Amino acid sequence: MSNATAAVIPEGVELTDGFHLLMESLEMNGITNIYGLLGIPVTEIGRMWQARGNKFFSFRNEQNAGYAASVAGYLTKKPGVCVTVSAPGFLNGLTALANATTNCFPMILISGSSEREIVDLQQGDYEEMDQLNIARPHCKASFRINRTEDIGVAVVRAIRTALSGRPGGVYLDIPARLFSTVMSAEEGAKTLFVPVDPAPEQIPGPSAVARAVELIKGAKKPLILLGKGAAYAQCDADIKALIEETGIPFTPMSMAKGLVSDTHPQCAAAARSMVLQESDVVVLIGARLNWLLAHGKGKTWGVAKKFVQIDIQANEMDSNVPIAAPLVGDVASCVNALRAGLKGMTKPTEWMGAIAERVTTTKGKLASKLTAATPVMNYFNSLGAIRDVLKNYPDITLVNEGANTLDNARMVIDQYLPRKRVDTGTWGVMGIGMGSAVAAAVETGKPVVAICGDSAFGFSAMEYETITRYNLPVTVIIMNNGGIYRGDEANPEHQFSCMLFNPNTKYDQFSVALGGEGVRAETPEQLAKALEASLKSGKPTIIDAIIDPAAGVESGRIGNLNIVSTIGKKK
Repeated sequence: MSNATAAVIPEGVELTDGFHLLMESLEMNGITNIYGLLGIPVTEIGRMWQARGNKFFSFRNEQNAGYAASVAGYLTKKPGVCVTVSAPGFLNGLTALANATTNCFPMILISGSSEREIVDLQQGDYEEMDQLNIARPHCKASFRINRTEDIGVAVVRAIRTALSGRPGGVYLDIPARLFSTVMSAEEGAKTLFVPVDPAPEQIPGPSAVARAVELIKGAKKPLILLGKGAAYAQCDADIKALIEETGIPFTPMSMAKGLVSDTHPQCAAAARSMVLQESDVVVLIGARLNWLLAHGKGKTWGVAKKFVQIDIQANEMDSNVPIAAPLVGDVASCVNALRAGLKGMTKPTEWMGAIAERVTTTKGKLASKLTAATPVMNYFNSLGAIRDVLKNYPDITLVNEGANTLDNARMVIDQYLPRKRVDTGTWGVMGIGMGSAVAAAVETGKPVVAICGDSAFGFSAMEYETITRYNLPVTVIIMNNGGIYRGDEANPEHQFSCMLFNPNTKYDQFSVALGGEGVRAETPEQLAKALEASLKSGKPTIIDAIIDPAAGVESGRIGNLNIVSTIGKKK
């Protein structure tokens, strides 16, 4: 405490400081778990947070801690909190913050920073960086706290910003000196509060509802398309009721799988190409017409159609194609307004019958691939074995990343309950696996299975030590085909191919070295047995699933996005 500060506060007055006010504000607002990586100037906050009976999950890299915080936000509808050191640590966390904002996950990144008077004159402070302004383009809001008495309002502003409207990431910048700056505990307590209704309902306008109802009632081949925004909304029963009351078929985006069970008779996921091309009215619930949906254009969508779009952000409408019936509001309010307006509508039974027929045919073709014997496992029979085990564990959270691993697992493995699938999301980011697995295990208190490509696993592999350190019930299945996309590319002369990995890598032994269980699986039967044993034991486990190096295709199912030079190619 400086002499100037000591002169202001009389002797005998109980004191508090920035550390304590930050922790008390987070606790008051229901935050009990923090994810992060500690060091100068935030080291003490981890120790003090734990001493108060809360949990701090310490990672090996800030980016993975940030992914964990963002997934915590998605699963709980409370902002996940990540704490990092300044400059390089902040930049690592910023990647995850930007990803959270893109995916509409509520998250708060809190980083210590260098002193303003030195940074602003560029005088060369320890880890000097203007973090506030660097963060601004990559999140919903970026705030700096310069006075101890402003910590409470800053936390509340961050929470309200992260949760309200379209959820996303918020950055809180705390200069180092603020943590130890003191003030009267009594006065400090007065600065802390809980926001009233930080994510208020936004009711759609009656005329907008009437327009959407009229459009849907007039459709011959309507379709409901569910996005992860619908899953985040946690109005699962309302969405299921809308689907069943209207008889409209639905298809989910990947993280909306299980919002209504993949085995529901109205699920059209196995006939996705057909329903996207042939539908005449599409109701988008918490989904955006971005690259994942071919921007609502082209051969993916076939015949001309009209869109009803539910989104809380008005300027999302018409982002790629005209939206005939925009419904601006929160998902629950919009869905229930549609339910009321569509009550008693004639169900599209003929359309649903045609879809059911296609679903049966597609599932039949897939079933034969899932059980086909091969000399070395491929994606189909390995994932088929995993699927047969996981159908008996509907409550586990599935984390999924990779190229072919992601594409095929999304198609093969059914989800039965909401928010039980976490994957690479809107950006298709590799490396979300272990951070997401930690958050899912912590926030749900239930087992997690992470199915990762060998390339994707490498981005966050050392966080497996984080999993073993906290003894989390996480099973990691690594689809090991020895390379990026596939492992059979020829080596150029005197070099090792830039697309291949060391063929002697033994991920099962990596697990053992870090304190977990390790199993090598070379057949579907071995894979199923290892997964079953791991789920029953609850111990951190890596299953090294050996896949045919020739399995997989370049860039998975988005090879069209991979730019290839045609110069020098034979015509």
